[in-house]
Amino acid sequence: MCAEAGVSKGAFYTYFDQKQDLLLALFDDDASRLDDVVADASSRLDGVDQLRQFIARMIERGSDAAAVQLRADLWAELASDATLRDRFLVATQARRARLAELIKQAVDAGDLVDVPANALASIFVALSDGLMLHRAIDPGGFRWANVRRALDVVLDGVRPDDVA
Repeated sequence: MCAEAGVSKGAFYTYFDQKQDLLLALFDDDASRLDDVVADASSRLDGVDQLRQFIARMIERGSDAAAVQLRADLWAELASDATLRDRFLVATQARRARLAELIKQAVDAGDLVDVPANALASIFVALSDGLMLHRAIDPGGFRWANVRRALDVVLDGVRPDDVA
């Protein structure tokens, strides 16, 4: 990251008084990017295609080794840093609520079967975080294209029979 920005590590770290300040800045940037993923999925597409778009964007993030490593590093710090954990919790709850609203709208429009919106949103949020963590631990453990294909099958399964 420092090489890309054209600064030395020493110069980079002078912007942060302590490690927690750096982690919070990295987290805020990561959370903003994830919020953009959810916002991008909220379009004029039908509900299932909005979820497909969300999944596609999450897979793009998961294909970025730096994003995967950052996410894993942040998760590692959550256990010992209450401030970071609290900020993570608030951001995750907000992201899940926005995704649940998208799902609820899709159910109301008849694009999805009647499924508990918060539960499905929780599954997608946890799945995206979990896959990124697994990718950090085992980079060759799965292929993102196969994950997308499997999730397409799952999404086809939540379409009402008369829409599929």
